[in-house]
Order: sequence, then structure tokens, then C-alpha cells
Amino acid sequence: MDRTLTGIPASPGVAVGSIHLLRWEVPDVPHRLVPDDQIPAELRRFHGAVDRAKERLNQVRARVEAAAGREEAAIFDVQHSILEDTDLLAGVEEFIRQQLAAEKAFDLVMLEWRQRFARHSVAMLRERVSDLTDVHIRVLSLLLELPDHDPVNLPKGARVILVTHDLTPGLTVQLDREAIVGIATDAGTRTSHVAILARSLHLPAVVGLRDAAKSLAGGERAILDGTSGTLAVDPTDAEIEQYRERARQEEVVEAELRRLSDVESVSLDGIPVTLRANVDLPEEAEAAHDSGAEGVGLMRTEFLVMGRATMPDEEEQYRAYRRVIEAFEGKPVVIRTFDIGGDKLPVGGFPTEPNPFLGWRAIRMCLDQPAIFRTQLRALLRAGVHGDLRIMLPLVVSVAEVRQARALLAEAEGELAARGVEFKRDVPVGVMVETPAAAVAADTFTREVAFLSIGTNDLVQYTLAVDRGNANLANRFTPLHPAVLRLIRRIVDMGEQAGLEVSVCGEMASQPIMAYALLGLGVRKLSVAPRSVPLVKRIVRSVSVRDAEVAATAALHADTAADAEHELLRRLREAIGDLAIH
Repeated sequence: MDRTLTGIPASPGVAVGSIHLLRWEVPDVPHRLVPDDQIPAELRRFHGAVDRAKERLNQVRARVEAAAGREEAAIFDVQHSILEDTDLLAGVEEFIRQQLAAEKAFDLVMLEWRQRFARHSVAMLRERVSDLTDVHIRVLSLLLELPDHDPVNLPKGARVILVTHDLTPGLTVQLDREAIVGIATDAGTRTSHVAILARSLHLPAVVGLRDAAKSLAGGERAILDGTSGTLAVDPTDAEIEQYRERARQEEVVEAELRRLSDVESVSLDGIPVTLRANVDLPEEAEAAHDSGAEGVGLMRTEFLVMGRATMPDEEEQYRAYRRVIEAFEGKPVVIRTFDIGGDKLPVGGFPTEPNPFLGWRAIRMCLDQPAIFRTQLRALLRAGVHGDLRIMLPLVVSVAEVRQARALLAEAEGELAARGVEFKRDVPVGVMVETPAAAVAADTFTREVAFLSIGTNDLVQYTLAVDRGNANLANRFTPLHPAVLRLIRRIVDMGEQAGLEVSVCGEMASQPIMAYALLGLGVRKLSVAPRSVPLVKRIVRSVSVRDAEVAATAALHADTAADAEHELLRRLREAIGDLAIH
């Protein structure tokens, strides 16, 4: 084998295909002057590139509209209008007449426009920065005659492994999901947007490769192993066959696990553990139900808004929520209100921030945008009549935010009543506990909410001050850090004292050693990716909660995450052996 690149396992499975590079970043532009007699030709070259960019946008728009709908495709209308802006075109022409080459003239104007829009006092104009960046990349790529790395129009019947620096929501909407068999990114961790998205699409994925997009040429044959976190480039036929054989073995194991879908999730010492599914897209609902999940512990609603220029209206949201609720036939369905922000921004929807994870996101954004929030709440209340709906508020740090949200919920109920629309009353409202503040003050929430759900992805990030999307810090993102374990124990204790349901719905619960630790910490309700439901059920049925409590107590008193992992792994291996852990 020529070389193997190692990253972070993000979504399990093996994919064999050719590398398709997506280098979607503003290229370096050399400073070049043109003589006076070439200025007319340079102007024609510039306008020719603009015309080709508009043609390309039309192609992209048509493809996205066919695949994802008119609303998602509308983002390209904004970019098309930018390319027709007379002030922008005149600015570039003026620089060209001053003997600047077309690419440098366009680069300077776009840099100035992006900076001006980013600082603008009008939020709607600040929101155009991402569209300006896309236009900047597209036209410069044409002027500099760079390879076409557009994520659309892949050859029919192609099987490609998409390799890029990072996969933003704006790029995601353009992807040809029939041709892409795997995703590899330089950035990201197991809990970043691209990893969660890949798992929801059942695509093998490796993240945190650091420099694959720069070191690869594109077109190479490769094997992507999302289970081990490797990208093997230019493998031999024999090595490809070895991977395919392993993939077949994994399918056999998965088939065995699927047979557990109808059996009870009860530990060896008779303790029942409720297993629910995380749902990212409404289309996943039926598969999540078939996994054996006893409901939905987390439906992420931000995937309804990412990659589009406008927010979904009440009717569209209602249909999405109803589909998930009906798929679970009366079982609990916990739907989280918009957790927009951080690494989950709609295209052109909101301004970028220098520190988005600590910025205007989730419940903060919803409370500050009451019209958007009430639209979502009305859709949820209408969908609630079709089953057991529960509403969850993300990133809450103060009980005052819960009270504000409840006031808006009451307003939404009043609006529906005035319209004579049927809706569910007295919907249980809970909170995601995902910051140290909420964990430490968990007792203040128990008097105001119906349930607590621990979001371990963000709880780890905020407790350890480690950006969960930063590949350079991936080895420091350690959910078994004693501080994290102690906060989880506190949340569980506060919930038990108040008689409230406490669940865990972060990615932590999907991993066998983490699930074992959570059982030992007192968690009796876990929500995991649908494909992980049978695996976690096998763990639950193979261990005793009493042994898990002993292991978790040892982990709580460990000095480091590594020591905690050693204690848990040793005891878990004694119970079920190596095979079930990996």
C-alpha cells in the first residue's frame, strides 16, 4: 500500500472508491499587471468568467432544487444577484483599467465587500458574507483556471470518497449523495457537524486528517475505513479484497445485532434501561423505529434549516415533526428546539461570530428571535396531537430562560387557539444540561421542567474548554475526564431527588465503554444513533448494573481520563470480552 492517512473514526463502515477533492477555499492570487493594450481583452476575460460562473450557478441551482427542494435552491439566487451587481462589476472594471489583472482586481473588490458586509450594522447584510465568499471562490477559480472542485455533477455511476478540509452546511446541500460513498475531512472530531451528518446518512466517515485535501491529487483509488479512522491511498487489489471481506464480516455482526431489536433492554441483574434513538432528519424516523428504539430521545431540528437561505415555515416544520412522532406510534418523542449556531449555521441565515460556541446560539438565539421561535413552537404543538411529544430546550444556563421559553409557548398556544387549529396542551418541557453552569445549578431547574437530558457533546466541550470540532485537540476531548463524570453524577442525583427522568443523548452514550460508565453513574435512559441501539442493548444485557456502579465509582475517583478508562475497560472486558467492546 502506498500510504495510509490516519484520522478520527467518525462514522463506521468501509467504502472503496476514487478520491474526489473539494477544495472550497479562496485561492492565493498573485499580483499581476497588464499593459494598456491588453486592458480590453482583460475586461472581456473578466466578464467571460462572470458569465461562466452564472451558468454554473444555474446548473447547481437546478440540481439542488431537484434533489432537495425549491427553498434550499434559493440560496443560489442570492449569489446570482451578486454577480449582476453593477457597483461590484464597476469596481472590478476600474481596477482592471488601472492595469491590474482581472483575478487580482476581482480579489481586491471581493475582500473589501466581505469586510464591509461583515461589519455592517444591518444584520441582513452581515448575513450575505457567506454568499460573497462562495462567489469569490467560484469566479477566482475560473479566472485562475483552477481544477473544477465543485461538489456537484459527479459522473453518473461514480463511487467517490469526498475529501475536503471541512464540510459546511452550505456545501452539504449540494452533495450528490448517490455518487458519494464516504467522506473524509481534515477538520472535525467525532462530535462535529460533519460526523453527525455522516452517521445520519449512513456514510462511512473519517475526520481530523489535517492535510489530506492538500496532499492528495484527486482521482486516486482509496479505501475509507470509518471504523478505524484511516484513509488508505492506492491500495493493491489484494488489500481491497481484505477490506471488502472485513466489510462483509461487519455486515454479519450488524445482522446479529439487529436480531436484538425485539428483545428487552434489561441488565443481568434485572434493571431495565430505556434505549431511544437520536434522529437528525425526518427521513430517518422509520429506520430508527425499526432499530428497536423505545422512542426518540433527541430529534435535532437544526438540520431542517442548514444549507438554505430561508427558515422553514410552520407547515413544513409540522409535517417533519409529525412524520417522526407518527413513526413511533405513541412512544415518547423528544424534539429539541433549534440549536442553531456554533458549527450549525444556515447558509446566509445568521452573521458569523469570532467565538460562535460561546456566542449567540441555541436558546439565546430563539429567545431573541421570538417570531422564529413561536413558528417552531406552533408547529410542535400541532404535531403533538399525533403522539407523545416532549419539547427540549438546548444550551439553557438559567431558569429565567426556561420561564421565557414557557411564556412564548403560551403565546404560541394562544395563536393556535385563535386560529381554531387543533394542538396538544400541557406538552412536557425539559432542558438539555450541557454546560457546567447548568450541571452545578441542576437543582434550580428541577422545579421548572419535566425532565433533564444530558448533552455530553457540549458538556465535555465546555467543561474541558476543548473545541469539539478542532482536530488538533481531539486527544484532549475526553468524556471520561473525572470532572465530566462528576458533573454527570450530580445531574443524575439532582434529577432523582426531584423524581425527574434523566437521560443522556450525546454521542458518548453510543460507545460501549461510555455506555457502561453511564449505567454505573445511575443513568437509566440512553439515546443513541439508531444503528447503535442494538450494540448498546447488547452491552446492557451482558453486564450487571451493580458491577457497572463499582466500575464507575473507581472512575470517579481516578486522577485522569486515562486512569478512568483503564478502570472501566478492565471491568467491562471481564464481563463481556474484547469482541463486544469494539
